[in-house]
Amino acid sequence: MASAGQRQQRPTSIEINGASPISESSSELLNSLEDHEDVVSWINDILGVSEEPTDADRPAALTELDRRVSHLVGTLEIASEDTSAQVDRLIEDISRGASRLTYDLHFMRESALSLQGILGNVELKSKSSLGTETDAALERLHYLDTVKRNMEATREVLREAESWSTLESDVTSLLGEKNYEKAAERLSEASKSMVVFENTPEYESRRTLMVSLQNQLEASLSSALVAAVNSQDVAVCRNYFSIFANIQRESEFRNYYYGSRRGPLVEEWQHTHLRDCDPTSPAEPSSITFSSFLPTFYASFQRILQTERSSIPAIFPDPRPTLSALITSTLSALQPSFSQRLEAVSTHYGAVALPQLISAYRATEEFATATEKIMEKVSYAVPIPSGEKPAGRLRRRSSARMSLSMARRTTRASISGTGALAPLTLDWDQELFEPFLDFQVDYATLETRLVEDALKGALAAESRGRVDNARLLRERAVDIFGVAEDAIGRCTAFTHGYGALGLVQATDRLFAAFADESRAEIGSRRSGQGGGSLAASTSGEDLSDLDYTAEDWADIQALLHFLEAVRTLLDRMVMFESKLRASLVQISTTLRQARNDPAGIFVSGANRGKLQLLMQSGLNSAELQELLNKVDPEPSVPQTARGETFLTPTPPTPDPRRSPHLFAHSPPSLAPPPPLLTGGRSAISELARVCQQALQDTILSPLHKYLASYASSSLWSTPGDPKARRPATSGSALSEVQVPTFSLSPSSTMQHVAEGLLNLPRLFEVYADDDALAFSLETLPFLNAEMLRGLTEPPPSLEPSLSSSSISHNRRSSSLSLKASPVSAGGSPAPAAPPPVLTPEVVSAAWLSSLGLSLVSRLTSDVLPRIPKLTPAGAAQLSSDLSYLSNIVMALNVESPELEKWREWVDLDDAEGRVKVREAREALAPGEKEDAVMAAVVRLRGLV
Repeated sequence: MASAGQRQQRPTSIEINGASPISESSSELLNSLEDHEDVVSWINDILGVSEEPTDADRPAALTELDRRVSHLVGTLEIASEDTSAQVDRLIEDISRGASRLTYDLHFMRESALSLQGILGNVELKSKSSLGTETDAALERLHYLDTVKRNMEATREVLREAESWSTLESDVTSLLGEKNYEKAAERLSEASKSMVVFENTPEYESRRTLMVSLQNQLEASLSSALVAAVNSQDVAVCRNYFSIFANIQRESEFRNYYYGSRRGPLVEEWQHTHLRDCDPTSPAEPSSITFSSFLPTFYASFQRILQTERSSIPAIFPDPRPTLSALITSTLSALQPSFSQRLEAVSTHYGAVALPQLISAYRATEEFATATEKIMEKVSYAVPIPSGEKPAGRLRRRSSARMSLSMARRTTRASISGTGALAPLTLDWDQELFEPFLDFQVDYATLETRLVEDALKGALAAESRGRVDNARLLRERAVDIFGVAEDAIGRCTAFTHGYGALGLVQATDRLFAAFADESRAEIGSRRSGQGGGSLAASTSGEDLSDLDYTAEDWADIQALLHFLEAVRTLLDRMVMFESKLRASLVQISTTLRQARNDPAGIFVSGANRGKLQLLMQSGLNSAELQELLNKVDPEPSVPQTARGETFLTPTPPTPDPRRSPHLFAHSPPSLAPPPPLLTGGRSAISELARVCQQALQDTILSPLHKYLASYASSSLWSTPGDPKARRPATSGSALSEVQVPTFSLSPSSTMQHVAEGLLNLPRLFEVYADDDALAFSLETLPFLNAEMLRGLTEPPPSLEPSLSSSSISHNRRSSSLSLKASPVSAGGSPAPAAPPPVLTPEVVSAAWLSSLGLSLVSRLTSDVLPRIPKLTPAGAAQLSSDLSYLSNIVMALNVESPELEKWREWVDLDDAEGRVKVREAREALAPGEKEDAVMAAVVRLRGLV
C-alpha cells in the first residue's frame, strides 16, 4: 500500500530537483523487477516517467532523465557482472565436484552391496529366532485384518446400493422442485459409483437408469438453456454449464450454445440470393455476387465473435478452443457449403474466375486477421490457478528479456497479460481456408485460362483495309504486359508465392501465344500478297534493276517498322522478366525462411493456418524448389560474403539495339542469369525470323520474278557443243591443234539478277542507321553463328601495295571477313572479348550476306532442279551464268558450296561427267545416298 501511495503522489513529469528514484541498492532494484509484469513498466517506474513534461520543463527533464538512465545502466552492468561472477563460481564448483562423481557412485554401489548382505543375515537370524506360537499369532492378526477390510468394502457397496435405490425418486423430486443444481450433483455422485458395479449383472440396468435421468435433466433445462443463450445471460449460462458438466453432458451444452449463436449466420448464408452461385434460380434485381456478399457475411460473423469475446471466457474454462470450435462449427453448418459456393463461382465465371476467387480469398484473409486479434484478446482472459503463478512470473521474465528478433517470432498470445501460452493446435484458420486449397493447387490452370482469355480479347480488335501491323503489335503489347504484370500480383495474393511455377508457365505461355499469333498474321499477310508479275518500277535510276513498285516500298517500310516493334516487344519482355525474377527472389527468401523456421510467420499479414495448408499442398513441389534455386541459389557461403557481392560494381550494359544477343561472352561471374521465359523468347525469336524472311522476300521479289521463268528458258535445249574440236582440214598445220573458245556471255536473266544483287548495297545505304535491321541478326536466314562472329571481328590491316582493283576481285571484302573465332596456341578458344557493338556497316554486311545466300539457295534448291533438260550448249550457258553469279555473290561475302557444286558438275563434258559419276557412286558407303546435285545433273545431262 505504501508503494501504491507513492505512485499516486508522483508528479506527471520527471522530478527535476527531487531525489532520484534509483537511490535504493542494486539488490533491491533488481528484486523490484519481480513485482512487474514486463520490463517496460519496470523501467518507467524506476525512472519515474509518467507523462510528457511541458515545453518549459523539457530541457531540464531530459537532462534529469539522461542522468537517471546512465545511473540505471551502470547499476545493471554491475548486476550483470556480479551474476556472471556467480555463474563462473558455480561452474567451477560443479567442475570440481564432477571429478568425484564416479568415485562416489562406486562407493555407493559397494555400500549398497554390503548393506544387502547384512540385511540377508539379519533376516536369516530373525526367522530362526521366531517360535511356533509367534507365527500362529501373526497369522491370526493377518486374517483378522483381511476380514476387516472386506467388511468395510461390503459396507461401502451396501451404501451405494442404498443410494441407487433412492436415486430415481430423489432426482425426480429435485427436478419437480426445479432444483437443477442438486439434481446434477446427485447424478454426479451416482455416476462416480458406477465403477463399483462393473462386471456385475446390475451394471447395464443402472447405466440405463443413469442415462434416463440425465436425459430428463437435460430435457428440463434445454428450453431454458436456449433462452439464456439467446438472451446472452452469462450468469445463467455459466450455471447451466456447471450442471451439464456434472452430468457428463458438456458436449451437449456446447452444441446448444454453438447452434444458438450460429443460427442467424447460417440463415443469412442460406437465404441470400447470389446470382453467380445459384444458376437454377432466376436472377433478381436485388441479388448480388458472392464476392460482394462475403465481406458482409464476415462482418456479421465478426460482430458475433466480438460479442463472444467477453461472453465465452465468463462461461467456459477454455475460451480460445471454445471460440475456435464456434468458428469451425459455423463453417461446417453452412448450406450450401463454402466449397460448393466457390465451385459455383468458378463454373459461372469460367476463364475469368480467378479474380473473383482472389476477391473472396482477400475477404477471408481480412476476416482471419480480425479473428486472430480477437483470439489474442481472449487469451488475456484465461484464468491461471494460484499454483501456476510462480511459473507464469518466470515465463514473463524470460519473454521480457528475449531479443527483439526472437520476440517478433513468438506467438502474440504468449506475451499475454496473464502469461498463459496460447495453444498452437487451434484449427479454425485451416477450416476457414481449406475450401480455397483446391483452387490454389489449380492456380496454374486458372491463371493460364485467364491470360488466354485476355489474349483473345487483345487480339479481337481487327482493322479493315491495310493494317499497320507494327502499331497493332505495340498496342496489343500494352494489354499483354498489363495482364502479365497483374499475374504477379495475383500469384502473390492467392498463393503467397507457392504458385510461382504456375506463374512462370502461364506468362511464358502468354508471350509465346502472343508471338505465335502475330507470326501467323505476318504469314497470312505474306500469303495474301502473292507473286505478281513485273510492274512499273518506281526505284529510280540508282536501283534500275530492282523493279520495286510503290507497294513494295510500302511493304519494306512496314516490315522494318514491324521488326522494330518486335525488338521493342523483346526489350519489354526482358524488363518484365527482371521484375518477375525479383519477385521470385523475394518469394524464395520468404519460403526459405519459413522452411528453416516453421514456427515463424514471415509473410506480412499472413495466417499460420493458411500457410501450413499451402506448405503441405501440391504447390510446394520439387519443381518449385528447382525454379527458386535456379533464380536464387542456396547460399553456400556466410551471409556476409553474400552481402558483399551486392557491392561489386557491374560493367555497363551495351546497347541492346547494336549487341548481338547470341555472341555475348561474359565472364562467369558477370554472366546474365538463365532466362525464365524460354518459350516466350523462342516465339519472339521465331517472330523476328518470320519478319526478316518476309522483308527479304520483299527485297528479293524483283529478282525472284526474274528467276521465275529461268528454268523454262530455251537456252538449255540449244543444240551444239561449244567445247567440241573444230573439223581438221587436209594439209593444214592446225589440224592437230585445238583452238580455245572464249567464255559465253551470261544470259540476260542472270545479268538482271546479278545487277540487282550489286544494287542491294545502295538500298541498304538508305536504311543503314535503322535500328530494326540490327535486331536479332542471329535469326537471319542462312546466317550462322560462325559467319556473324566473323562479321563482328575487327578488319585486318590492309597491305600498302594492295590496290583497289585487287580488292574488288578478292573472294571476300576485308571489312566483311567471315573468319572463324580465334584459337589460342594451345588449341583452346581464346579469351572472350567484350560483347561487340554492331556498326551500320556490319549490320548491312550481315543482311547482304543473308540476302545473297537466300537467293542462291532459292536458285539451287528450287529453280535449277526444274530445268527439264540440258544440252551441251545449254550446259555451257548455265555454267557461264553460274560462274558469273558466283563472282557477284562473292563480292557480297557469300560462299555457297551448293552453287559451286552445280557449276562444277555442269561444266564437265559428258565423258568426264560419266567418269566422275562412276567414281562417286563407287565411293558411296552402304546405305549412303548419292549427292543430290550430282543426281540432278545426271538427270539433266543424261549421264548414265
